[in-house]
Amino acid sequence: MYARSRAPDRPAAALHVAVHKAKIGGMKKPRQSKGKTKQPRRISEDQYYLNIAREVAARSTCLRRKFGAVIVKSKQIISTGYCGAPRGTANCSDIGACLRNQLGAKPGEHYEWCRSVHGEANAIIHASRFDMMGATLYLVGLEASTGQIVPDAEPCRMCKRMIINAGIDRVVIQLDKGRIRTVQVEEWMKNNLGEYKKVKGKLVPVKPEGY
Repeated sequence: MYARSRAPDRPAAALHVAVHKAKIGGMKKPRQSKGKTKQPRRISEDQYYLNIAREVAARSTCLRRKFGAVIVKSKQIISTGYCGAPRGTANCSDIGACLRNQLGAKPGEHYEWCRSVHGEANAIIHASRFDMMGATLYLVGLEASTGQIVPDAEPCRMCKRMIINAGIDRVVIQLDKGRIRTVQVEEWMKNNLGEYKKVKGKLVPVKPEGY
């Protein structure tokens, strides 16, 4: 009888690899989540432009309050503006003095003492009326001393007149983090900017407050 041939012994290293592959093949695949990965909440379009207006405000040179304005039409920024002295003249931040502070002017009063051109006005100056017709102006005010958002921000009467004449339809103002106020410019026009009231069917001038 012939002796049965014996297969040669497998090297120990090859045996280890084979066992390792067998273990991997027998492992269960991790379960994949059927649900979609939760994405961070997307900010609104208004908040997007208000955030930009806040950065614009940081360029202001006013020692009392810093305002930034962004004019947007058809989802395109057409102009920006911030508070600052007229071109080629010294800024209050460079001088380190504010005439309105020195004379004790209350907020919203005696703007004729102010050397600054307001942010809304600067934004309007740098755009054409054709581009601003039907546009939205975004406005953010910051306290110069703290950098906190001005909660009662609103364009002054002179800026309101410029906004009306520029043909801007809407003004969006940041009141606080996550809080905004939208104003339809048409309402200012219907109310005559609050400068007149009807008495016995006639328009009578109203004493200015905070002018």
